[in-house]
Amino acid sequence: MSVVVPNEILTATRMTEAEMRQEIAVMLFQREKLTHAQASRFAGMHRVAFQHLLASRRIPVHYGVEDFEQDIQNLRDMGRL
Repeated sequence: MSVVVPNEILTATRMTEAEMRQEIAVMLFQREKLTHAQASRFAGMHRVAFQHLLASRRIPVHYGVEDFEQDIQNLRDMGRL
């Protein structure tokens, strides 16, 4: 599914497309609709960078089973496990 944000909305909010994606990702993460991994992917950011964004806004990081499993898989893919 694709979501189209009209240019007039971006102009009205004075945001770039990347900033809009980040805002949506943060909001969905904060409402616990997306995991940390899902939200960082949606935002187009590395997970650590997304975590820094959350920290800068004093939003606590929810680290659940799915995030842990994703971290384990990433370590396996990198040959570190």
